Amino acid sequence: MNLPNWISIFRILCIPLFIGTLAYYSPDQDHLRLVALAVFLIAVISDAVDGYIARTRHLKTRLGSFIDPLADKLLLTSSFICLAVAHNIPPAFRLPLWVPILFISRDVILVIGAALVHIVTGDLKIAPSPLGKLTTFFQMATVIMVLLQGRPALSVCYLAAFFTIVSGFEYLLKGSRLLSANGTNHQGARVA
Repeated sequence: MNLPNWISIFRILCIPLFIGTLAYYSPDQDHLRLVALAVFLIAVISDAVDGYIARTRHLKTRLGSFIDPLADKLLLTSSFICLAVAHNIPPAFRLPLWVPILFISRDVILVIGAALVHIVTGDLKIAPSPLGKLTTFFQMATVIMVLLQGRPALSVCYLAAFFTIVSGFEYLLKGSRLLSANGTNHQGARVA
């Protein structure tokens, strides 16, 4: 276990604190919204820090390539669910229900696709695309804007939804190419 992996684990450990602050939030205890925002920002910054350390110090590991995106997905998924279904959050600042449905559905489809690629090809290298990174950026920005109770939160949310759909199709296309290439290689091997 190296430092970037420990930072990813720290990010996962931030999730219960984030959920807890939102669970106990009420308009008369508005400081809890700010605590949730601080926890989320620390988690986001830790994501950038662990990536920077892994790249610059050549500490990329197979475990890190799995645990880093897992930490991101767990943090974002719990955030979207809390901010969409928590009844103690004022409706004007609650995420529409379609937001977690869209974002989580994409991730579930990608995980199933990744498992299928791994089963068929025997290998899977997890590497985020620029569109995937942009999607994560806008998803994180959506959570931050909602916690700031900013008026452009819905606009940022629509951008996140757009990039979620586009990057989802990009990953599906890459996965289908890998599966097609593997199928062609196996058919050629049988014929020869």
